[in-house]
Amino acid sequence: MKAIQLSKYNKKLNVKVNEIPIPQVNSNDVLIKVAYAAINPLENLTISGKVRLIQDYKKTFTLGNELSGTIVNIGTEVNEFSVGDSVYTRLPIEKIGSFADYVTVDAKYISLLPNNLDFKTGAAAALTGLTAYQALTEELNIESGKTLFIPGGSGSFGQMAVPIAKSLGLNVIVSGSPRLKKQFINKGVDQYIDYKQENYWDLLSDVDYIIDTLGPSEFDKELSVIKPGGTIVSLINSPNKYFAKKNGFSKLKTKLFSLAGKKFDKKANRKDVNYRFVFVRADGNQLRALSQMIENENIVPDIDPKIFTINDINEALNYAFHHHTNGKVLLNFTDINSIKN
Repeated sequence: MKAIQLSKYNKKLNVKVNEIPIPQVNSNDVLIKVAYAAINPLENLTISGKVRLIQDYKKTFTLGNELSGTIVNIGTEVNEFSVGDSVYTRLPIEKIGSFADYVTVDAKYISLLPNNLDFKTGAAAALTGLTAYQALTEELNIESGKTLFIPGGSGSFGQMAVPIAKSLGLNVIVSGSPRLKKQFINKGVDQYIDYKQENYWDLLSDVDYIIDTLGPSEFDKELSVIKPGGTIVSLINSPNKYFAKKNGFSKLKTKLFSLAGKKFDKKANRKDVNYRFVFVRADGNQLRALSQMIENENIVPDIDPKIFTINDINEALNYAFHHHTNGKVLLNFTDINSIKN
């Protein structure tokens, strides 16, 4: 089978398409024929080696974190899924590899494809959906009726996070591109701030929760609009001591993360604000809960109309990371006319 692999961390996004064996199925695994896999900012971080403190991969390894597809084989201990099931997943961080014709994964990490999603939209739902779900329910410990602000939230993360947050009873404010305002109003956002025309720090105050998608340059501005006792969870700033301890990292990694996140913790503490960092993990139980939410609220992630194949991977990575896309960028691994699409 073909797989997109990395042999050395690099900033030039150099990857290779290699021929490798179809993976073996262990007793708790399922073998999935991949239909589509989504390209995420996480791929950029993985290729460049920026996440190696969290997970350092033994080279050479297959890239890709989320997918949709069809189960073609199951292990002897798998009872809740069958051959022929349409599924989707965010693969466990220690065993990624969705950029391939076939993938094996422990069945505890997958879910049946929601009824309102096809293989295209399903491939774009797991990673951002779980990121939003974990940020909201674990890191922010949200209360219904309170206010969530997502600066820079008009990208693929916000497209999933907004309807999920609304379904959990939050008032949601987003700042983002003017070209996407109507789209987000249709998703139920309570207030949309055009970042080209308005400064959110001039308009907002006493926000309960913030999910940061923009990074260090925005942190002081975010602190200026959140109320004392509030929480900022970042998808992009540095991990901190809290993150390291929660994930059970070694003493060395805990010390390194403590130093990396120290400036964010200090600034947040001065404002009586909690600072958190989230790195989404695979969780089949949460994914199945998310699937129910996706169906009940008819949440459908946006897909960029330009879809690539495995042989176009260099063009696809460049497009995903250096252009204004209209949703998740996908890789097609199958004849979409031969199966559910």
